[in-house]
Amino acid sequence: MLKKGLAVLAIVALLGMPAFADAPAKETATQASGSAAQLGFALAFGLAIAAFGGALGQSNAIGKAVDAVARQPEAGARIQGMMIIGLALIETLVIYMLLICFMWGGKVGV
Repeated sequence: MLKKGLAVLAIVALLGMPAFADAPAKETATQASGSAAQLGFALAFGLAIAAFGGALGQSNAIGKAVDAVARQPEAGARIQGMMIIGLALIETLVIYMLLICFMWGGKVGV
């Protein structure tokens, strides 16, 4: 439980960092490229976290479904249907992050 709490706290701290940044009065070319690099790093890091979390969620869901079918084989079809719906919902979160990367990726300028 402590690990989950620390992980959530770390993610909130990373996502909240831009709120404490000062807005520059005038951006120079070096500052613009620096902010683009930071945006690119943030997008890549966010996509990595989303893919890692999605993989953990999917592996957990599949493991639990296999355990449930092993205990009650006659409910296998119903469990499989619910598992597939759950896997689709987990995967949509990763796809949303990928879409965010595509939308904001044009601002990176690479």
